Amino acid sequence: MRTRAAVTYGLNTRFEVKEVELDEPGPNEVLVHLVASGICHSDMHHVTGDQIAALPMIFGHEGAGVVDKVGPNVTHVVPGDHVVMSYLPSCGTCRWCTDGQTNLCDLGAHTVEGPQIDGSYRFHDDDGVNLGQFCLVSTFSEWTVVPGQSVVKVDKHYRLERACLVACGVTTGVGTAIYRGGVEPGEDVMVYGVGGIGMNIVQGAKIAGAKRIIACDTNDWKLEQAKLFGATHTVNPNTQDPVEFATELTWGVGVDKAFEAIATAETIGQAVRSVRKSGTVAVVGLTRHDQPSIPVNPSDFVLWQKTLTGSLNGGCNPRNDIPKMLKLWDSGQINLDGLVTKEYRIEQINEAYDDLLAGKNLRGVIRYEWADNGVPQ
Repeated sequence: MRTRAAVTYGLNTRFEVKEVELDEPGPNEVLVHLVASGICHSDMHHVTGDQIAALPMIFGHEGAGVVDKVGPNVTHVVPGDHVVMSYLPSCGTCRWCTDGQTNLCDLGAHTVEGPQIDGSYRFHDDDGVNLGQFCLVSTFSEWTVVPGQSVVKVDKHYRLERACLVACGVTTGVGTAIYRGGVEPGEDVMVYGVGGIGMNIVQGAKIAGAKRIIACDTNDWKLEQAKLFGATHTVNPNTQDPVEFATELTWGVGVDKAFEAIATAETIGQAVRSVRKSGTVAVVGLTRHDQPSIPVNPSDFVLWQKTLTGSLNGGCNPRNDIPKMLKLWDSGQINLDGLVTKEYRIEQINEAYDDLLAGKNLRGVIRYEWADNGVPQ
């Protein structure tokens, strides 16, 4: 079948929106008609070479849509089901899955290689070139074929043009605050970078009952937005040192938990210096794959007993936590509508990323045309 998709052929090139060929779903696979896809910075990290991915490739990993067809052996979804993508598939049987860490499933090794799990490709351009699928899902295409392990069924009353955000940004941010960071009621929290991920860390810290939530960013507009999502204090490092700000606000103690969503060596170092004795720092932003070091004094970990940890998809179990995050949206504890600054058509994807890189959006969302007519939202 034919589908419109945004294709990346080389590093640091613009997305090419074109019609490509998409094969039928094979065993254990699902054909999904996308309703919407979030615009996430993680894709751009692979376009620029900060992270490695096999090109050419159709990017996009934060999506939601409707199942159109299922291949042999797929039993957990049927045509007509509404689904949210899991950009980290889980096999259910590897060491990490059986230990409850499905976000670390061994199938994750396939997310940047290009082909599907069986080693073959589903997308092809008109010159016969095989097009890889980012995270096995490629949500920058109106239609996509994905592993059955990559779709999570959700209730049909959810508006999919907002539910798509829980595929990555919301689960990563909220999960990082609650699961990886372990924010507890009454604690003081600092979030470095309040874009699409950091803003959800703010939301997660609020849900967890943090007393003070400090948002740190060089973009004053994002700092104002952070107050709407639960930040109690804001600091712009262009005008005030964030470590000094956090120290003064906590009477010289330091915050209990700090979260780094900017992914620079400097801000990781600042996050470590911001926390108190026995405090925890969780790094969620993607640095360059060849980043050699960060400016952290090892003595901080010995003499101050600080903890530095990483966070992949917030430590979430997508099959369990995607529905859970949607329930929190239902109850008003998570704000999805406020995260979406602007919606775009697939033909506007380069504009969408220009806006993201310019700091104009918390989250941009691509809406596919059919979503405006005939699909319950």
